[in-house]
Amino acid sequence: MVESAKKGPRRVLSVFVLAMLNVSIMASLRSLPLVAEYSLSAIAYFVVVALFFLIPCALVSAELATGWPKAGGIYIWVREAVGDRWGFFSVWIQWIHSVAWYPVILSFVAATMAYVINPALAHNKFYILSVILASFWGMTLLNYLGIQTSSWFSTIGVILGTIAPGILIISLGFSWLLLGHPSQIPFTWGALVPDLSNLGNLVFLTGLFLAFAGLEVSAAHAAEVKNPQKNYPIAIGLAALITFLVFMLGALSIAIVIPREQISLVSGVMEAFETFFNAYGMQAILPIIAILLVVGAVAEINSWIVGPIRALHATSIHGNLPPLLQKVNSHGMPVNLLLLQGLIVTAVSFVFLFMPTISSSFWILTVLSAQSYLIMYLFMFLSAIVLRYTRPHVPRTYKIAHENRWVWLVASVGIFASLAGIALGFVPPTQIQSSTLLAHVGFLSIGLGIMCAIPLIIHAVRQPGWVDALHREPPKTKKIP
Repeated sequence: MVESAKKGPRRVLSVFVLAMLNVSIMASLRSLPLVAEYSLSAIAYFVVVALFFLIPCALVSAELATGWPKAGGIYIWVREAVGDRWGFFSVWIQWIHSVAWYPVILSFVAATMAYVINPALAHNKFYILSVILASFWGMTLLNYLGIQTSSWFSTIGVILGTIAPGILIISLGFSWLLLGHPSQIPFTWGALVPDLSNLGNLVFLTGLFLAFAGLEVSAAHAAEVKNPQKNYPIAIGLAALITFLVFMLGALSIAIVIPREQISLVSGVMEAFETFFNAYGMQAILPIIAILLVVGAVAEINSWIVGPIRALHATSIHGNLPPLLQKVNSHGMPVNLLLLQGLIVTAVSFVFLFMPTISSSFWILTVLSAQSYLIMYLFMFLSAIVLRYTRPHVPRTYKIAHENRWVWLVASVGIFASLAGIALGFVPPTQIQSSTLLAHVGFLSIGLGIMCAIPLIIHAVRQPGWVDALHREPPKTKKIP
């Protein structure tokens, strides 16, 4: 019995199960209009992002997660490689990127809900802002009760609100073509070739990086895979293929019924469903689909609200958070961090009132979220290289290869892709009405600057008394005789 206990985690996950875990992280219908902007040429962009970012990210995070499996994730990996300051910086960035992402997906929720109430509201900025704020604060209050209270909702919501509508829109797209309806895109070999004549046509690649991000979360399961050295890469390849098919076929279903210049990044999914249902005489189903999509999106947000917060809160044992932000309630939830998150999301959400269109607001917040997340990935790739030399004897259940040159190759490709994604984000897209180049670059530069500066300032001014301040026993008082 003792001997078996020393063998480590049971290898219980099959290739298919691990692939599905990764698909659940990446697949989201909110990204379909973004991909639909590229029509058939999106295939080329998908291949580029998969080869240069998705695969390196998956392999590197698997090696790090199986070498350092304890709680903390990116914080532990970067801390072991380049020190506590940059470990704290990385986990802060992992958290703060989601603060810009929440208004993006909640604007999708608001636009989708409009088709239950009044479709015209999908283009009303004040309606979009109101739904974003009400929804986020509602979910924040729900999570004050503890993750056990709300985790069931995330599981059911992903099935009903993402997988089922995704299969439906793909089926409607196939039937549209089979029944001979006109297509808004040409199905020719020439349409597969991307237009590289203008950088503005490439900027949506930054959004695809965000769509494929998050695999470092599932990498923690790599040690539980049967024969991980062989099966983990197979599972990642399978997940990439499934995600590619869902994104590609779902996006094409939108592109064939909505002209490219009319695709809304926020309400494109519902506009496509409405077109299909009107043509097939199924208008009564539209509100049901809208409700399911809202449930799926809210479930996705709900599963993210606490995860990054908990990872950030875990750094308090090393004194990286002031006592005020270490406070937890009776359910073990970091209440002040949740409150801070809500206040920042509220401030960021007002971008929807000041940008030219709702789609442009959606896009610039998507870019800000993606760029900040890619900064975190730069540190993850760098840490994989450093740890091969500074911690060579730490056992890794999965290794990219025993020769260090392969880690250099894989991590360097990931670093290059991440830098390219960050740089492309500063270019305004040609497909949607956006702000001026100066305003676009200024907003992103200031936003990234603030995001990156705050954790460095906190770490620089931290005090010895911050180390797990709220978990230390109070000083004992002398009894009065």
